[in-house]
Amino acid sequence: MREVLGELMQWWEAGETIGVGTVVATFRSAPRPPGASMLVGPDQSAVGSVSGGCVEGSVYDLAQSVVTSGTPVLERYGVSDDDAFAVGLTCGGILDVWVEQVSRETFPELGDIAADIEAGRPVALATVIEHPDPTKLGRRMIVRPDGGIVPDEVAPDGAPEGPFRQGLSHLWSDRATDAVRDDALGLLAAGSNATLTYGPDGERRGEGMRVFVWGFAPKPRLLVFGAIDFAAAVARVGAFLGYDVTVCDARPVFATASRFPDADRVVVEWPHRYLREQQEAGAIDQRTVITVLTHDPKFDVPLLEVALRLPEVAYVGAMGSRRTHDDRMERLRETGLSDAELDGLHSPIGLDLGARTPEETAISIAAEFIAGRWGGTGERLARTKGRIHG
Repeated sequence: MREVLGELMQWWEAGETIGVGTVVATFRSAPRPPGASMLVGPDQSAVGSVSGGCVEGSVYDLAQSVVTSGTPVLERYGVSDDDAFAVGLTCGGILDVWVEQVSRETFPELGDIAADIEAGRPVALATVIEHPDPTKLGRRMIVRPDGGIVPDEVAPDGAPEGPFRQGLSHLWSDRATDAVRDDALGLLAAGSNATLTYGPDGERRGEGMRVFVWGFAPKPRLLVFGAIDFAAAVARVGAFLGYDVTVCDARPVFATASRFPDADRVVVEWPHRYLREQQEAGAIDQRTVITVLTHDPKFDVPLLEVALRLPEVAYVGAMGSRRTHDDRMERLRETGLSDAELDGLHSPIGLDLGARTPEETAISIAAEFIAGRWGGTGERLARTKGRIHG
């Protein structure tokens, strides 16, 4: 939803009704991840994508129907022997798409969620997409990491009966509410979207109820240490991938905003001091990527000593030749870092792409931390078997 939120809010604030289709589950080589959304606006325009073009026409028609009926629908799209090239996914994947009607009447809390996302405040939205009791379809719960959920609210006059007229602090039982809330908080901490399965009353080992959770967490952080030409390319790629990018260097003549226009911030500070300050401020988490590009021992060693002792971090990589790497490892061992801590260092940084230019090197670095995030091998897909998308 995040990528279409601007257009959605414009129509919502104008009092319009919008059809929203969202990918809630994928199987095999599905082209879009869970959370990808497509809007059908009041002017009949389509915004966003759920499949990169494969089934958009069918979702568009379904969304128009849902806007008219007001009844949400969960639809599965995939390849079959009969309609592989009709409304199927010719790539071989399968998508579950949840299609619902959204307006100020059916979803009055959307404005608060949008404000949280805009301000970078983490918030999760849980929606019941499958249940044996059709009156429970479309029920929502908003979860925030302070352990609270929005208080009970009465839907405004004119809101439809059924799935939308209920307070968002409680699904229908304590068991269902507690189970969904706890799991939504876990997904929110990881910044993930997922469909969760329970029994009809929230039973952990049951089946029958499926709940889709959007985890709207702030952008993951990319910390780029070393204000060199390679850093500008890494910052540019990181911004393109959706990271919140910081470039840090102790040398003010190099660490300037004009040299790093794609960075969200440029900090003049000794790298190890800045990283320690960020850790103490609680601004480093398991999604944070750290790239050390200075290949200068007086910067690298104290910085990596801090970085490799962080309790939670997604990736720590350091640039340099193999000779630089060997020298760096000896210096790091002298600081008292253990072999287990040193195993967390990706050095020399990046995957073997044969990169030469700063831009190519940035792709190599990004490819490595993407592979780490999703469990990829870095091998050519033509030489592998099995699923392409995890």
